[in-house]
Amino acid sequence: MTSPLLPTFARAELSFEKGEGPWLYGRDGERYLDFGAGIAVNALGHAHPHLVKALAEQAGKIWHSSNLFQIPEGERLAQRLVDNTFADFVFFANSGAEANEAAIKMARRYHYVNGNPERFHIVTFEGAFHGRTLGTIAAGGQAKYLEGFGPKVQGFDQVPAEDLEALKAVIGPQTAALMIEPIQGEGGVRNVSNAFLRELRALCDQHGLLLIFDEIQTGVGRTGKLFAYEWSGVTPDIMTVAKGIGGGFPLGACLATAEAGKGLTLGTHGTTFGGNPLAMAVGNAVLDVILEPGFLESVERKGLLLKQRLAELKDRHPSIIAEVRGQGLIMGLRTVVPNTEFVSAARAQKLIVIGAGDNVVRLLPPLIITEADLAEAINRLDAACAAIEAGQKTTAQPGAVQ
Repeated sequence: MTSPLLPTFARAELSFEKGEGPWLYGRDGERYLDFGAGIAVNALGHAHPHLVKALAEQAGKIWHSSNLFQIPEGERLAQRLVDNTFADFVFFANSGAEANEAAIKMARRYHYVNGNPERFHIVTFEGAFHGRTLGTIAAGGQAKYLEGFGPKVQGFDQVPAEDLEALKAVIGPQTAALMIEPIQGEGGVRNVSNAFLRELRALCDQHGLLLIFDEIQTGVGRTGKLFAYEWSGVTPDIMTVAKGIGGGFPLGACLATAEAGKGLTLGTHGTTFGGNPLAMAVGNAVLDVILEPGFLESVERKGLLLKQRLAELKDRHPSIIAEVRGQGLIMGLRTVVPNTEFVSAARAQKLIVIGAGDNVVRLLPPLIITEADLAEAINRLDAACAAIEAGQKTTAQPGAVQ
C-alpha cells in the first residue's frame, strides 16, 4: 500500500516500539544499540526517567499558553543558559532551523539599527548545514538542497572551510556576520581548528561583524563541554542550539549578547509554539542531568575511549575505514566503501549509525552511554567491517557474478 506520507525521506524498513537508555526495541522483535540518538537529539537516551517525570508532570498542568503571557519555566531555562554561557538573552524556538532563522534575522537587524541596512550578507562555509527553510538552505549553500526552489535567498556568501584568504577576500561593506559550525555534522564530522575560529573572532572584531556559532549538533555536552566553543577559547556573539537541549522534545534556542540582540525588539520576531511549557519543562530536566557534577567529564572520558577504539578498528580494517574524525561523542568514520553500505552492514549487526556528507558515517551515542555499551558497539562495528570484507572476497573470486 502506498504511504500517505510525502516521500521526502528514504525510510528504512524498520520501526521501533520503545526505547530504554541507549537501546531501541524494534517492532521486528529485535533489540538495537542506538548510535544515532535520533540524529544527536536523544542526548540522554530513551525514556530517561527524569525527563519522563518532568514531561508528565507538566502535561498534567498546562501545555500551551502562548508568548502573550509569562512562562516561568522558560524564564528559568533561559537564565540557566545565560548563567552557563557567554549570552545575555535567549529566544526559544522549536527546531534548529528556526533557531538559525532567528540568528540570521538578529545579525541583519543589528546592523539595520546601527544605521547600516546594506550590511545584511552573512558568510558561511562550504559543507555547512544550517536547516531546510529557504533562508537556511541559502545559508548552507549546498546545491542539492537549493535545486528547484527558485532564486536563492540573497545575502549569503560561501567560502571553503579554513581558507582564510578566501574569507578575507569576500568580506566587504555588505558583510554583517560570519556563521560556522565548530564541527560540521551533516557535512561529514569535520572539525574546524581552534586557530581558524580565533581568526574568525579577530576578523569580526576588526570589521565590526557578528560571529555566529551553529551548535545545533555539537551543543549541550556532546563534545565533553557544555558547548563546543569552550574548547577554542573563542566566544561568539550569537549561538544557535537545538537537538540535545530537548532530549527528544522539539526545542531550539538562539542565544546572544545584549549588544548582538539589540535589534530584535518588541514585534520584530516571534513564534507560536516556541518556549511552550512542555518544552521548557523538558529542557530544564535535560540541564538538570547535563549540569550534574562530573557528567561532562564522563562524556569527555568516554569520547576519548571511543576515539581510541575506533582508531584500533581502522587499523584492523583499512580496506573499510579510511579516517576517524570528531570529538567527544560526535564521531565520524570516513569509509572506503559507500557509507550507505556501511550503515546497512551496521544495522544488520543491530547497531544504528547515521550517514553524513563526505562519505562519512556518524556515531552519535546518547551521552549516558556506558563503557560496556561502547565496547559492545565496537564489537558490532568490527563484525560489520568483517561482513563487508567477506562480501568483497566473494565478489572478487574468479567466475563470481559481478
